[in-house]
Amino acid sequence: MTNRQILIIGPSWIGDMILAQSLFKLLKQQDEACAIDVAAPAWTLPLLERMPQVRQAIPLPFRHGKLDLWQRLRIGRALRPKGYQHAIVLPNSFKSAILPFAADIPRRTGFRGEMRYGLLNDLRRLDPVRLPMTVQRFVALGLPPEAPLPEPLPRPELIASPAGAVHALHRLGRELPSRAVLGLCPGAEYGPAKRWPEEHYAAVARWALEQGYEVWLFGSAKDAAITQAIDRLSGNRCLDLGGKTQLGEAIDLMSLCSAVVSNDSGLMHVAAALDRPLVALYGSSDPHHTPPMSERASILHLGLPCSPCFKRQCPLGHLKCLRDIAPAQVIERLAPRLAEVLPAA
Repeated sequence: MTNRQILIIGPSWIGDMILAQSLFKLLKQQDEACAIDVAAPAWTLPLLERMPQVRQAIPLPFRHGKLDLWQRLRIGRALRPKGYQHAIVLPNSFKSAILPFAADIPRRTGFRGEMRYGLLNDLRRLDPVRLPMTVQRFVALGLPPEAPLPEPLPRPELIASPAGAVHALHRLGRELPSRAVLGLCPGAEYGPAKRWPEEHYAAVARWALEQGYEVWLFGSAKDAAITQAIDRLSGNRCLDLGGKTQLGEAIDLMSLCSAVVSNDSGLMHVAAALDRPLVALYGSSDPHHTPPMSERASILHLGLPCSPCFKRQCPLGHLKCLRDIAPAQVIERLAPRLAEVLPAA
């Protein structure tokens, strides 16, 4: 008998894709022999390559926000010979449900979302009170309707490559660190209202450097100006990785960090899935909705009356939800985590 084959239509955000691994692990717990393929934007593939539950990652070429109807139909039809028995659609958009319908997959599960009647035939009603967290919503789609969630939820767990980390360091002209490394992730793809101020990050970096730790600054090319500013404010003593690594390299390098400080971002979820001691900073977003899935994470969130607002820019212009988190508060959470992993030289 052929093993059950499942197609997941994955999310586009890095953090959401990491949270989706909880669903993948649940499906494997239910049926270890099932085969899980994930169709998602190409930039998420380094994540999927580090998730042993995934048999195959299928890169999708669709443009962000575009329907690309004929292309979705064509790719879906091309997947018909795979013989998938079940599709789970994690995004709530209309367009994300087109591909599994075109692939003629018998059972197509997802939340109602944007008028997806017919495209999905296992439609679920999303109860945000029962399922307030993104990870809960993903896991619920792998269970019968209204079934209780497992406790605890399966935790995301990325498998980093030590060889990949060494290769990335050599490419950057560096050797493996001999001291504890503090990773700082000052970017946030969503917008400035999720970014702790550069001068606050620099204060933490200077403290770590004075303790004898190395400081590595992580970020995409869009974050390069921010990482450069933090390095400059820290006396140009950090390893600035902003825009200098691909996602896979960043994952492997972060696995070498003794602790991480991060905004609510995709890299925050990477740090949690690598089981790194983590201080997570929340401003405009809600730590009850997308918390880091790690017992080693410490969340700092002031809970001001104006937050969470979920805006890209602070609508009041003051960003007090993040500016009022003092560097000393982060250092207080950080110091014991660094000390317990590896004492400073």
